[in-house]
This record gives sequence, C-alpha cells and structure tokens, in this order.
Amino acid sequence: MSGERAGRGRGRRALAVAVGAVVVLLGVLALLVWNGVLWPNRLAADRYAVRGVDVSAYQGEIDWPVLADQDLDFAFIKATEGSAHEDERFAASWEGARATDLLVGAYHFLSFESPGADQAAHMIDVVPAESGTLPPVVDVEYYGDFAADPPTVDELRGILDPMLDALEDHYGVPPILYTTQQIRADYLGDDYDRYPLWIRSVASTPDLPRRDWEFWQYSDRDTLPGYAGEEEHIDMNVFDGTIGDLSALTQP
Repeated sequence: MSGERAGRGRGRRALAVAVGAVVVLLGVLALLVWNGVLWPNRLAADRYAVRGVDVSAYQGEIDWPVLADQDLDFAFIKATEGSAHEDERFAASWEGARATDLLVGAYHFLSFESPGADQAAHMIDVVPAESGTLPPVVDVEYYGDFAADPPTVDELRGILDPMLDALEDHYGVPPILYTTQQIRADYLGDDYDRYPLWIRSVASTPDLPRRDWEFWQYSDRDTLPGYAGEEEHIDMNVFDGTIGDLSALTQP
C-alpha cells in the first residue's frame, strides 16, 4: 500500500508539473501575441501584395517618408467622429501622407447619437475632395455602452444611409465601409455590397469569401518606424487586388 501511495504521489506531482508547464507556455505565447511578436494572421496576410496602415492621433507625429518606406502602398487617416470631433493630427497627417507615394484616404468614426446627415457634413467640412485619394471611409463598430445595448437595425441604418448618400454625392465615389464580421452579419448583410468592404478580423482570417471584402485589417499589434505617439502599435491592412485595382477606387 505504501508503494501504491508513493506512486500516486509521484503521478500527481508529474501532472502538476505538466500543467504548470502548459500554463507557462500559454502565458509566454499570450505575451508574444500581445507585444506583436507572434501574430497568427501574418502568414495568411502575406499572400496579399498590397499593404497599408491606418492611423490616428494616437500614433502622434508621423514621419511619413519613413513610414511610407516600410513596404506600404496606402494609408487611411482618422479625420472625424460624430458631428463635431476632429482628430487633432488629421490635417498634419493628411498633408504629410499626400507628399509621399502612398494612396491616402480618410475615415470617420460613426456615432449612434447624431444624425447621419450632420456627421456627413462634418466630414465633408474637414476632409478635402482631392482627385487620386481613396474614398472616404465610414467606421461602423460598437463603442461604450452600445456594446451591451446596441442600436436596432433600423436605428443604425437610419444614421448610416443618409451619411453614405451624402458622402458619395460629395466625393463622387461610393464610400468604404469599415466594420466587424458581427456587425456586418447583424446590421448590413448583402444590402450594402455596392460599397467596398473593409473588414476587421485581428484574431483570425475573415469568415467571408474573398470576393466579399476589399480591405482586411489583420493586425492591431504591429510596430513600425516612423511615429512616436502614446500608442506604440499600428494597425496593418491588406487589399485584395493589385495596386492598379486600388488606384481604380480613387476619387476622379
């Protein structure tokens, strides 16, 4: 009996050691992912030749020639949010990015709390309509308390539709819709397929056929030379097409 108890004790200790090793390994992997050293989507994203970033004031002052030299083809810059907020770095980033060879566009963060027409007017007031720039982007995602208490389909579309119409009238091209797979499924579906789709999916590849998206944000944990803001990471994206296909989307 004593030998049997000793054997059971050794077995429990071995199991505890094995479990501890697994926990440590998972912790190390999680830390590597958090710091952007290991990113599961990178291998899948490497299949796409056209790459870009999206930035906001969180990246701070950007040295655009340095950033553009990181094998990038396009950049989207946060311009506005809701009907009154303007990103404090937009004007400087727009001017700096436009002086490089990058294809440049601006994005607006959609508010669920103000009319779409007012938000469109705000973006139009801030973002120049310049030939050769990418279409305006409307970023549709949950924020704040709306993650737990989201708007209805009719409420969201009642804000989004007038904004898309006004932006297309002004800029002369269909706006790009940036969103998550969940919001696309719950709110947009196939009704918005005439608009180029920019899908956020940083934990896995997009659960959509390739033909259903034009842009894919595959990482929000990369780091590149060329910026010095409070946010050390930068969002990385790919375009499903050639650089000529991307150029064909730009404003006339």
